Amino acid sequence: MSGSRDIVLGRIRQALGRTNGLEADMRNRLAARLRSRPRGLIPKRARGDGAALAEDFKTRAEQAGATVGAVAGLADVPAALAAYLSVHTLPTEIRAAPHPDLTDINWSVCPMLGVTYGPTEGDDAVSLTRAFAGIAETGTLMLLAGPEGPTTLNFLPETHVVVLKTPEVVGAHEDAWDRLRDAIGPEGLLRRAVNLITGPSRTGDIEQTIELGAQGPLRLHILLVADDA
Repeated sequence: MSGSRDIVLGRIRQALGRTNGLEADMRNRLAARLRSRPRGLIPKRARGDGAALAEDFKTRAEQAGATVGAVAGLADVPAALAAYLSVHTLPTEIRAAPHPDLTDINWSVCPMLGVTYGPTEGDDAVSLTRAFAGIAETGTLMLLAGPEGPTTLNFLPETHVVVLKTPEVVGAHEDAWDRLRDAIGPEGLLRRAVNLITGPSRTGDIEQTIELGAQGPLRLHILLVADDA
């Protein structure tokens, strides 16, 4: 099978005039394209900055069905989370991502919350994760898979709570990918998975009636942290 594949690919390369595989000039063009990070047309609504950008993100996230709460700093997350769970009569046992920003929080200020860390097998009702970026253009969250961000927490619990810092809100999707490239550096490896989440899970497959939580979380709550510390 491998021999047949090589023959077919060899004939394609020969027809394209690439008898030695990718030639040096093509490699250079590919490298230049990666360095230049070309963009398409960026809509006006994705060109804001600062507080206006965060407000745009909040508006579009809520339009997509998420709820957004504002907190001054990470130390305020426990009280805000406890209040959200109380309003919706949700369990107070939380399965959290082992991200340093979350593990360093003093959860003892809200003793009613039971916080454990790690991936979920699907038997946790509420998860808490840390976003890498928020995209104002569509109200989308970018979450990175890894030891500090188990992907199962994004999709299996019925209620997904996400912590996002205001300075991490960008305008367009291209800005979010730029931020990721800058974070990993030119020699770094892309994460195994990058999840883009806009609102809670929904489907309209059955009689074109929207059902929430059919293929993922029923609720998505975002805690927007103003303090970058």
